[in-house]
Amino acid sequence: MSTSKEDVRNLESIPVGALGIIPLEGCRHLGEKVNQYLVEWRATREHEHTDTLAFADYKRETFILNAKVPRFGSGEAKGVILESVRGTDLYILVDVGNYSLTYSLFGKENHMSPDDHYQDLKRIIAAVGGKARRITVIMPFLYESRQHKRTTRESLDCAIALQELVAMGVDNIITFDAHDPRVQNAIPLNGFETIQASYQFIKGLLENIKDLKIDADHMMIISPDEGGMNRAIYIANVLGLDMGMFYKRRDYTQVVNGRNPIVAHEFLGSDVAGKDVIIVDDMISSGDSVIDVAKELKARKANRIFVFSTFGLFTSGLKRFDEAYEKGIITRVLTTNLIFQTPELLAKEWYISCDLSKYIAFIIDTLNHDTSISDLLNPSERIQRLVNRYKNGEV
Repeated sequence: MSTSKEDVRNLESIPVGALGIIPLEGCRHLGEKVNQYLVEWRATREHEHTDTLAFADYKRETFILNAKVPRFGSGEAKGVILESVRGTDLYILVDVGNYSLTYSLFGKENHMSPDDHYQDLKRIIAAVGGKARRITVIMPFLYESRQHKRTTRESLDCAIALQELVAMGVDNIITFDAHDPRVQNAIPLNGFETIQASYQFIKGLLENIKDLKIDADHMMIISPDEGGMNRAIYIANVLGLDMGMFYKRRDYTQVVNGRNPIVAHEFLGSDVAGKDVIIVDDMISSGDSVIDVAKELKARKANRIFVFSTFGLFTSGLKRFDEAYEKGIITRVLTTNLIFQTPELLAKEWYISCDLSKYIAFIIDTLNHDTSISDLLNPSERIQRLVNRYKNGEV
């Protein structure tokens, strides 16, 4: 890793406390990349108060604290922290969607579910025992975020989880592209940030596709449903493009698999004929919805179709996307490394992975100095600079 001009942040304030990072096992790879950036930046950063007590342990070989969650043969577990956390500004990273991890349950192999990861997070917080100066949980895929509102007599799991974490002493929760940001109403007196990966998506597209014409005559942004309008509007406004959206027309006279079946995807927006199109969504679950939208756009004579989605779950496998790519329905799919990615996915010709580790390192570094992260949350100026460099052939 080389330190570029963009890596240098003007952090003049004194740190809140000694920085400590605990990436849970499911988030180990991402946590190590974040740590690598922080170690390098702090090794070269000059500060007028470096020799004071406030900067003790400011430069270290690693900020990752030694912690683990061993399990008993019954499947039960405990959180263990193997070094001091007293007075630390602690950041705990967790990927609740990493289904690749397993543990032994009465001699049988059991894959970890989101519930297991969330329980392990609570175990580590409990092991801290209130000794840290401040605890920030970085949970890119917000646990139970799809269960964010009550429509019948049902549990409000996301709200309960947020309140539980706060009750355990968590000061701030940082997530990415929350399914519905209004879940933060459950903890109105505590810090909650939901961050967009817009800059990283645009950077990933521009670095891999070299013949894009970024103007309203040649490109358009599409929201696949009314719920995702805000993220599509932001990218459309920053890039100066038109935006369209689909809404799902459902048959409310019947219920199939627990919900009203979709009759058709209706389109609202200007003509897409001949234009490159970017579909913007928060997650790809089975992928059925985004592929249906892409087919509808192709039927309307759209040119290339790119998909931006923060979380690529691909719960039904990759075959449908392989077929869509072979038929020319989808050109590229971009998701982030905020959740587990299979080696099979990373090898696909149609897939582009967007790395968020430097972005998370920026956020941790800035918060540790108790400095505003507002410029990181709104990257419109950085996007504009990137697009201008692309148009000048410098990307």
